[in-house]
Amino acid sequence: MQDSWPIVNSVLSVFLVIGIGAFARHLGWLTRESDKSLANLTTNVLLPAYFLQKIVLGEHPEISSGLWTPPLFGLITTTLGFVLAYLFATTVGPKFGLASRSSQSVFALCVGVCNYGFIPLPLAEQYYPDAIIDLILHNVGVNLALWSVGIAIISGSIRDGWRKAFLTPPFLTVFLAISLQHFNQTSVIPVAVATGIENLGSCAIPMGLILSGAIMVDFLKEASWLGSFRIAVAAIILRQILFPVLMLVAAKYLTDSITLRQVMLLQAAMPAAIFPIVIVKLYDHEIDTALRVVLASSLAGIITIPFWLTYGAAWLLPVGG
Repeated sequence: MQDSWPIVNSVLSVFLVIGIGAFARHLGWLTRESDKSLANLTTNVLLPAYFLQKIVLGEHPEISSGLWTPPLFGLITTTLGFVLAYLFATTVGPKFGLASRSSQSVFALCVGVCNYGFIPLPLAEQYYPDAIIDLILHNVGVNLALWSVGIAIISGSIRDGWRKAFLTPPFLTVFLAISLQHFNQTSVIPVAVATGIENLGSCAIPMGLILSGAIMVDFLKEASWLGSFRIAVAAIILRQILFPVLMLVAAKYLTDSITLRQVMLLQAAMPAAIFPIVIVKLYDHEIDTALRVVLASSLAGIITIPFWLTYGAAWLLPVGG
């Protein structure tokens, strides 16, 4: 991990798949009408299959840092991200172009949560395969924070958030997979079923990345980029400079688990998540602010992801970790 060029190539390969999704949308090969069905397929079938593949059928070690530690880290760090981003937006945000309450809430939602799924998972497979189970569990906590604190920021209510976080196929699949592993019942899955799960699971990340690229193209066409520079700078300062430092310090001094430190390193390196754009649109807030944050953060990620994965690893992880 000391040589940054392999990491740069890995990051570029992930963004290349996103670019293919954007190109497919531009040519009309991937239509808007297909987005909902493909998103449902990815969320409700492919991702659960991926989780079963990694937790139940994989050859990785059992969860090394305890069952509840990774999701607790995900929940706390993401909640703090939302809180700090909201405090920034409501205090000094107007100096950066966040004049309205709506733009401030959107900024906090989009900056507060990192891309915790489709970008870090393939990087984990390549560099930290032993940490994949911890990463999946960590993302359960991130998802809970998104659907509770994140929804509260953007809508003022958390009544429906917790239900949406818990009663989803990915969450239920993680619970099932951990139960099967805990009670040593992984052998109950027939070989034919296991093969089908592996085939479906291998499609999850590519499909998610392609859909992300296609959806971003649509939103970009709707955006106004006037006055976007200051918002973009503020997003990058928080999401890709301040938050990584805080997350790496927390990982260094709050856990001795190497796999959880690897998870925190991956999360610290990530740009802003893409999915909050959908939430912003759903609640009819300022979509332009969301697009400025996500696009600027994603583009900066081409540089910041390799930087943090290289130099963050040198500080956080032991030699060879």
